[in-house]
Amino acid sequence: MSTVTLDTPIADRTIHPVWVRVTHWINAIAILVMIGSGWQIYDASPLFGFISFPPKFALGSWLGGALLWHFAAMWVLVINGIVYVTLGLVTGRFRRKLTPLSPSQVFADAKAALTLMLSHDDLSHYNAVQKLLYTGIILTGIVIVLSGLSIWKPVQFQELAILFGGYDTARYVHFFCMAAIVGFLIVHLTLALIVPKSLRAMIVGK
Repeated sequence: MSTVTLDTPIADRTIHPVWVRVTHWINAIAILVMIGSGWQIYDASPLFGFISFPPKFALGSWLGGALLWHFAAMWVLVINGIVYVTLGLVTGRFRRKLTPLSPSQVFADAKAALTLMLSHDDLSHYNAVQKLLYTGIILTGIVIVLSGLSIWKPVQFQELAILFGGYDTARYVHFFCMAAIVGFLIVHLTLALIVPKSLRAMIVGK
């Protein structure tokens, strides 16, 4: 077994272990399926009269088909998410990658990013903006699943539905969490295009 030290060239360091890469890509597929089918479900009973999603971007063709896709992807996302969060906590990856984090660090790194002065030389280190985004998307993922359960089974999970302020409010929470995830994906994909080696690292690990 090879040993990675501080003297090991950055290009040869394992940035993302196998479990991170596998859960990442499973999550990516499950989230895309959930978003597409969720848009189809939303169009059947919209929350906002001025917002609708083109059928070509929706998944399921009709409400019943969209629900089948949505529930199937939901279980994949939940199981995979539990594995990801558990391993992230047990291995200490979350502690190493996502902490420490302070408002001053976020402000400084956001300013550096906006002025194109933020370095991406060492992909093993997350800047404060990345730490904030990744922490936020994990929490958003938890909230969207819980709000989704309270919408799906408002009687069986009535305590959960009450926690969100009732069925109708849970729908709004679910929608805005979806919007936050879509926003995150846009930023995430944009950064992957700007820094293509980050995409390579998520495929091969180094």
